[in-house]
Amino acid sequence: MLENITISPKGGLSGSINIPGDKSISHRSVMFASLASTPVIIKNFLYAEDCLSTVSCMQKLGAKIEKDEENNLHVLGQGLYGLKEPEDILDAGNSGTTLRLLSGILIGQPFFSVLTGDASLRSRPMARIVTPLTMMGGEIKGRQDTRYVPISIEKSKKEKINGIEYTMPMASAQVKSAILLATLFASGPSTITEPYVSRDHTELMLETFGVKVAREGTSVSISPSSQLHAPGEINVPGDISSAAFWLVGATIIPESHLTLINVGINPTRTGILDVLKEMGANISIENQRFSGAELVADLVVKSAKLKGTTIDGAIIPRLIDEIPILSVAALFADGKTIIRGAEELRVKETDRLKAVASELGKMGAIITETSDGLIIDGPQKMNFANCDSYHDHRIAMALAIAGAASLGVNIHKHNCANISYPNFFATLDSIRK
Repeated sequence: MLENITISPKGGLSGSINIPGDKSISHRSVMFASLASTPVIIKNFLYAEDCLSTVSCMQKLGAKIEKDEENNLHVLGQGLYGLKEPEDILDAGNSGTTLRLLSGILIGQPFFSVLTGDASLRSRPMARIVTPLTMMGGEIKGRQDTRYVPISIEKSKKEKINGIEYTMPMASAQVKSAILLATLFASGPSTITEPYVSRDHTELMLETFGVKVAREGTSVSISPSSQLHAPGEINVPGDISSAAFWLVGATIIPESHLTLINVGINPTRTGILDVLKEMGANISIENQRFSGAELVADLVVKSAKLKGTTIDGAIIPRLIDEIPILSVAALFADGKTIIRGAEELRVKETDRLKAVASELGKMGAIITETSDGLIIDGPQKMNFANCDSYHDHRIAMALAIAGAASLGVNIHKHNCANISYPNFFATLDSIRK
């Protein structure tokens, strides 16, 4: 398989795109369905590397999971207390979501398990989930004083793990979700408080499976459960984090007009829409509807002139994954764009702040990297360059849009886009005039 791809300049982007299933919701739908005892059909599941890591892990824990000829995923679990001890190590691959949410499920199980991941995941910090899960009675041991995977999880010394009241130092849906999932198996309720509200797909999925969730401000509480009541079917909305590349591409590439179909517009995820509109983007939200508990719509985007803005505070958790592509938008905007409070990006698949500054810098962009963000003065002239994806899907796709909007780019290891968007480059090719 070719490791490089060259994106050459062409005309605008036009047409309609069916956005692939939401990665976060795909992970959770498989995990929750595997903890239920009645069959669940998952439609528009994202068959990308990260989500397939979750499928593999849940199969090793005893769930029966199969894909049918229409690409639907059929899941039959053994009930909330029906997981079995895995015979082998559970490999999360590149998926932090798989690793962290599964850790929450596993600390309440009466068996031994080991979790690991690829080289990137083995370098990402685990303390943020180990701390609260240990407070609940989880028996977790791992590399470098349990700061990194591989980790082992043993049966708790308590008859049941306990619920906790936990105030999180930073907003994180993965940490919040790990605690919520662990609480299903606990002896009492848990309350988690965040500085800002992070994405709430786990809370919505819990409610879909019959668990009562209490929300107050930035706090969320649940009680233990004896069983989950599964819906017969889950329709996964299109992923707004994948749609983000087309939202920016069609905005900054002249003579573009795209319709993005079936995009999840959960309010905890729509920071990208708020910021682009504030910058002057021409985006309309049409045909709003619900897919289960999740709000979805079709997004129509046309080329527009952008102006710089400041991105910080409570909006950061609502667009954390979109900062690489928003940085590309900033390069084509008039004036200064300041991104603050995004230090979380330093411990993603790669150090995304460093990667954005370095690789767009190769294309001629002048980007000031700060400890927790970026400063970008626009507009800037971009040149053709050879760039590296750092094996980070969001960096690879952001570089592709930057190249398509300027004089082109050659991307090394572009296939990492398969982590979240397997047909990204084919789709880009099909919508360019």
